[in-house]
Amino acid sequence: MEEQQRKRVVVCGGGVIGVCTAYFLAKKGAAVTLIEKSSVACAASGKAGGFLAFDWCDGGALSKLARVSFNLHRSLAEELDGPRSYGYRPLDTISLTIDEEQQRRSAGSTRSNPAVPSWVDRPCRNPRTIGTTATTAQVHPQLFTRTLLSAAVDKHGVEVVIGKLESVEVEGSRVVSVALQGGGVIEAAAVVLTLGPWSSKLPLLSSLFRVSGLKAHSIVLEPKDPEAISPHALFLSYYHSSHGGKPMDPEVYPRPTGEVYICGMSAEAEVPDDPESIVEDPESIQTLKRVAGNVSSHLMEGEARVKAEQACILPCTDDGVPIIGEVPGVKGCYVATGHSCWGILNGPATGAAMAELVLDGCASIVDLAVFSPSRFVGGRRR
Repeated sequence: MEEQQRKRVVVCGGGVIGVCTAYFLAKKGAAVTLIEKSSVACAASGKAGGFLAFDWCDGGALSKLARVSFNLHRSLAEELDGPRSYGYRPLDTISLTIDEEQQRRSAGSTRSNPAVPSWVDRPCRNPRTIGTTATTAQVHPQLFTRTLLSAAVDKHGVEVVIGKLESVEVEGSRVVSVALQGGGVIEAAAVVLTLGPWSSKLPLLSSLFRVSGLKAHSIVLEPKDPEAISPHALFLSYYHSSHGGKPMDPEVYPRPTGEVYICGMSAEAEVPDDPESIVEDPESIQTLKRVAGNVSSHLMEGEARVKAEQACILPCTDDGVPIIGEVPGVKGCYVATGHSCWGILNGPATGAAMAELVLDGCASIVDLAVFSPSRFVGGRRR
């Protein structure tokens, strides 16, 4: 596409959804500027687990989006050397029940059960395979996002601007530019708002729908013997006394780097202005460390170094369905947000579909009708 014919598109937000959108727009021929107010993948896209599942969203609105995106992850990994660049790998996934009271009563080992990886050497029960290397995989989310952005910049000419979005400028019901804090203005034929939970801070969007924040905690451990940790993701039903008999649902993801990522302890939270100001709750972090030690002796205090203690805020919609499409009443202005815990999985298909919608007028890779922001117009779902 000749320079004078390239559609000028501004993508606002440098998380995984924004970077995927910028990448596929530029690959398809648009002249893309990506605006990020802090640093790329500094929030949930840098602190998420990076777990990918082919069919776990089946039966709901995300079914086709998730399946297409899972396959796009595989294609991108081939294109970008994902195993080396950002830890892409298929892996088996197991669900387990761990009960602290049972552990106190039992000194038994789970090693005799072939369904349980040998490194899960603390007492557990009900092991069940819920994903295989054909249906579940993983990436390191921050490395994935930054690798994809590097490819977008180097191969497809995406420009990155660090600045805070002040407003989207509209003339005659059509977008014309974005204004940045401090006075900068970038003209655009189209604007894509990929602001995650910060969508709630922009009146253009918050006047139409609500995007709330779910604060999720995680730790990253470096065990002394990383070779002992096989590639098995764990989804736990975890019982301990302080939860009144109700299980928690932490998740454990070994990474090919030798690190082990453990997440859980989520609750609704206010969204701060600065994504880098999110502070973890010490009690939640301590609980995750306790979980780690009750899963494996390799992850106990003294056997694994704590590399990171962190929290991030996931963007959630009132109906649990992402918002992807053109903003009602504003031609050329698009939004993609509200992906909650499936943002890393669904980033590629969201970006590819948005590129088609912006440049071709409709998305063919995935039908976006169910995700349209118009469902919130008039205060009711459509």
